[in-house]
Amino acid sequence: MTSTGNRKDETIVNALTIDVEDYFQVSALAPHFPKECWNDTPCRVERNVHRILELMHSHGAKGTFFTLGWIAERFPKLIRLIAVEGHEIASHGYGHQRASDQTPEAFLADIKLAKAVLEDIAGCDVRGYRAPSFSVGLSNPWAHDCIESAGYAYSSSVYPVKHDHYGVPDAPRFPYPVGKGLVEIPITTVRRFGRNWPVGGGGYFRLLPYPVSAWGIRKVNEDDRRPAIFYFHPWEIDPEQPVVKEASAKTRFRHYVNLERTESRLALLMQDFSWGRMDEVFLPALNTSA
Repeated sequence: MTSTGNRKDETIVNALTIDVEDYFQVSALAPHFPKECWNDTPCRVERNVHRILELMHSHGAKGTFFTLGWIAERFPKLIRLIAVEGHEIASHGYGHQRASDQTPEAFLADIKLAKAVLEDIAGCDVRGYRAPSFSVGLSNPWAHDCIESAGYAYSSSVYPVKHDHYGVPDAPRFPYPVGKGLVEIPITTVRRFGRNWPVGGGGYFRLLPYPVSAWGIRKVNEDDRRPAIFYFHPWEIDPEQPVVKEASAKTRFRHYVNLERTESRLALLMQDFSWGRMDEVFLPALNTSA
């Protein structure tokens, strides 16, 4: 794996985000890991996050860690370390249940609990929220009202692409207001051939060659003159995680493809672009333009 050969464009700082959950909490593997078994399943998230922090430190990158309340309660020292190293602590909800699978009342309770747990442990305000599996969309328009009511300043819960499990293809590609005090900051896409194409990380980053993601991020920086958002999970740098052989072939492919290449690709990503926290990349500009 080689760099794209481009130097960092210091005029654009992009937002690097990590969804802090363990491999057995992924929505696609939920049938194989019921929540009543989570406490008895060995966690791998702590060691993986430490590796991510070391990688970010070596490249001078800052980022936002969208963290489950369930994880924070079990690894409070890890959460405090993330904050001490200058990264943003944000919320991924408490129990990694899709927003679209909950009632408004249950969803509000979950994201309030997660915010309280994270703020108590980290000792800082939690301003951002990201729904598991980008599960805020046309089927649950009430979700943004709940997120604002819970006291968050921004959401990063919409992916403006067409996907079989999530996505709002016609949603704006860049930050937009969804309440009096809440802004939605969607995952990055490029616009080509009349549709949005994903270049913001996740499984696409592992499936496609690295230059594809680098090209897309650079196009957003240079053509749109906008910062990009990139996301990944700690389990994506862990090729030694247990393999769920009972999962469908489609799920196994999506979850395990190129895990052994992700860490080296992330190193290139941090080398080729400048990375910061969501709150520092987006909120000052939004406050200035308000």
